[in-house]
Amino acid sequence: MQPPPQRTGPLVGLKVLEIGHYIAAPFCTRILADLGAEVIKIEPPGGDPFRGWGAAVDGNSVWFSVHGRNKLSIELDLKRDRAVALKLAARADVLVENFRAGGLEKLGLGPADLHAANPRLVIARISGYGQDGPYRDKPAFGAIGEAMGGIRHLTGHPAGSSDLPPPRCGISISDDLAGMYAAIGLLSAVWQRDGANGDHAPTGRGRVIDVNLVDSVFSLMEGMLPEYAMDGRVRQPAGAALPTASPTNTYPCADGRWLCIAGNSDLIFRRLMGVIGRPELGSDPLYATNADRCARREALDAAIAAWTRTLPAKEAEAALEEADVPCSRLFDIADCAADPHFRARAAVQEIADPLIGRTLHPGPAIRLDGDAPEAVVAWPGAAVGAHTDYVRKVLLGE
Repeated sequence: MQPPPQRTGPLVGLKVLEIGHYIAAPFCTRILADLGAEVIKIEPPGGDPFRGWGAAVDGNSVWFSVHGRNKLSIELDLKRDRAVALKLAARADVLVENFRAGGLEKLGLGPADLHAANPRLVIARISGYGQDGPYRDKPAFGAIGEAMGGIRHLTGHPAGSSDLPPPRCGISISDDLAGMYAAIGLLSAVWQRDGANGDHAPTGRGRVIDVNLVDSVFSLMEGMLPEYAMDGRVRQPAGAALPTASPTNTYPCADGRWLCIAGNSDLIFRRLMGVIGRPELGSDPLYATNADRCARREALDAAIAAWTRTLPAKEAEAALEEADVPCSRLFDIADCAADPHFRARAAVQEIADPLIGRTLHPGPAIRLDGDAPEAVVAWPGAAVGAHTDYVRKVLLGE
């Protein structure tokens, strides 16, 4: 029974209990674990169902190497081992769960039960629609959060351009957003509970945080709600363009790749026109302001695309970067893995995983001065129940 490695980071000492599965709650606790918190992940017999998703090596999920990193895995049947779960909650600062609304209560582990064991416990509850409201009992996955939260409408094709359905963004963004909001909420509640800044009296009590997939996506809808309230306008899909700024779009290149160009300030626009061989447009009064350019977007985009089509994406990108024009090829994961900037910032890290061998992990999105980003991954996702003995015998003293 090996104790886990010592952790570093600003959340060292914060004790987190995860009763999560699939994505939202585990994503929340991964953020906390990367920042140094002790995270005990309760997995049902056989493990988190997420272990069966994606590619695998010798039956071990490649995805879970990242998903479960820096967490202590304990295998526990909550229907039979409720008492152990309450013991774990009693020593925790925070509990994170993502059952359907009311799921904890069905296990006899609702907030009243948990706070009876630990009045200081902060409980983050992540669900599809929230813990109340007429939809609280409906099932939901990430795609439903995108659909009802408004983003799937916006990622659709411009009207009349395609009969295909609006595509998803390619990742489970509503789960990830909800996980982030849960992390922010629970740290706020811990701050309030403990009076950490000395400017307010600590409450000493835990709180319940209610986060859901739909609201998390809806929160990103910028000014669309007041626009609708003003005169009933409804923002429509715009494809790759930015309706309020021009030129900002994604353009085809000679090698079949795409190049995103953001030339929407007046100075950058003139530099961009020089690079594409159309300096006369840069000095044309018809294109002098952003409003002028938005009014002539189609002609302007056609001129830029005529240039990008003559070059491979990487060459076009280099020419624009030389002129200090914001741009980027559309990176796929192979581009990210090989890119020197990702590597220099340890955003891509090589990890030795005892279950799947050498692999790559994303580094920390949050970096703090004095903390080496390479130290974030203390260990990759462990086997199901790998830390059960350590947790029960050492941490609980059973």
